[in-house]
Amino acid sequence: MKFGKTHSDDEPNLDLVPLIDVILCLIIFFVVTTTFDSRAVLRLQLPKADGIATPDMAKPLTLLVSQDGRYFFEDREVLKRDLDSLKQTITDVAGTDRSRTVLLRADGRSQHQSVVTAYEALGQLGFTKIMIATAPPTPEKDVKASGG
Repeated sequence: MKFGKTHSDDEPNLDLVPLIDVILCLIIFFVVTTTFDSRAVLRLQLPKADGIATPDMAKPLTLLVSQDGRYFFEDREVLKRDLDSLKQTITDVAGTDRSRTVLLRADGRSQHQSVVTAYEALGQLGFTKIMIATAPPTPEKDVKASGG
């Protein structure tokens, strides 16, 4: 009686479809969970002011105040809008270094109280070098009345 071959002629193959599925799932996961730059999301309209731009120095810490009063310190959003939450986030991000300059970028349409709260938090934490970002004024076209 002949039962067949005792060894297999089949070579082992590697199925790539599950591997490709896993790689695509990982790519989608990383794209969805990537932290995006918060400044790109916020469209701030800075207040206008005349003045001389300061020369570039060490990169300052950045505190953003949006039009609706939300705070962003560096890349972290402050979840609550109260003074204690803002101070806690600043302390978490900045650590103990109070000698660094803080650039306050407040939307020109934001409530004045939001900007005052930001100044108060920075002052209570001991920051003494605080700059506020402004945009240069837009040149207005002179409109002259004719015939005069």
